[in-house]
Amino acid sequence: MKKISFCIVSGFFFLASCSKMENKNNAFSPTDNNGLTQGRKCGAMEALQANLAQDPGLRQRMDDIEAFTKRFINDPNAQARLLSTGVIEIPVVVNVLYKTSAQNISAAQIQSQIDVLNEDFKALNADYNNTPAIFQGVRSGNVGVSFVLDQVIRKSTTKTSWSTNDAMKKSASGIVPTSPTTKLNLWCCNMGGGILGYAQFPGGASSTDGVVIDDNAFGRTGTVSAPYNKGRTATHEVGHWLNLRHIWGDATCGNDQVGDTPLHTGANYGCPAANSKSTCSGTPVMMTMNYMDYTNDACMYMFSAGQKTRMMAVFAVGGSRASFR
Repeated sequence: MKKISFCIVSGFFFLASCSKMENKNNAFSPTDNNGLTQGRKCGAMEALQANLAQDPGLRQRMDDIEAFTKRFINDPNAQARLLSTGVIEIPVVVNVLYKTSAQNISAAQIQSQIDVLNEDFKALNADYNNTPAIFQGVRSGNVGVSFVLDQVIRKSTTKTSWSTNDAMKKSASGIVPTSPTTKLNLWCCNMGGGILGYAQFPGGASSTDGVVIDDNAFGRTGTVSAPYNKGRTATHEVGHWLNLRHIWGDATCGNDQVGDTPLHTGANYGCPAANSKSTCSGTPVMMTMNYMDYTNDACMYMFSAGQKTRMMAVFAVGGSRASFR
């Protein structure tokens, strides 16, 4: 497992695994050395790269969030105080943008996505018990958040497909987020370029905050298509929204800023064989069933305990999403 240390480089902060990380790229590197031409495609890092270019203050805000997260991870008392407040309830606003009647997804499909989020983040999903023995000791258990459908907003559009440029979040062509500092906004629309979804990391502008999911990967009924038909795209993207990185650190043997996840050579696709090993230092068995990898919905079913702590940091007093408490 990785050790996480805190470093200062060129006037800004970033986290690096100094013991086992062959690639010491910035934590916000958008590069995927495996390419994104096969299997699952998440647009979160693509969107982040664009936002960093457009917003000069974003990198510093994200560096500050990383510094805060590091302090929280190293402070058991802060973790205990947060856990003592009980489950954090997150109201969810679903914004449906549709050109065809099929894209105007049903209430049942929307509710199925809320159900999946609750199951996955509470470790109530049946396949949680499929976790290999090597990783059972670092499973997250109940993350401590609950998702409640707040409202559904629908809008007809002439737009055929959408990209990661946040157009679906603008009033001219899409739906602006509702109360983004206290509600999680999900946009359901037809994504282009093979992208299943993308999220905005903590630190971004509130006017574009939230998660976007392709209508064919939203929930587990209705218009969903295998192998992304179990609602796990939203689980993956909400993980980003709660400050999780891809498990391979978006670089060969990169750093996901979590100490109990093994180094991954890169993204994994489909349903890898059990106990698949990376080519990184020590050739560790990869946690391919982690929600932050790129495997099929049926083959991802757990967060790690370290990922849970990292997500909880955003809700702590002074955290980037403390307004949700």
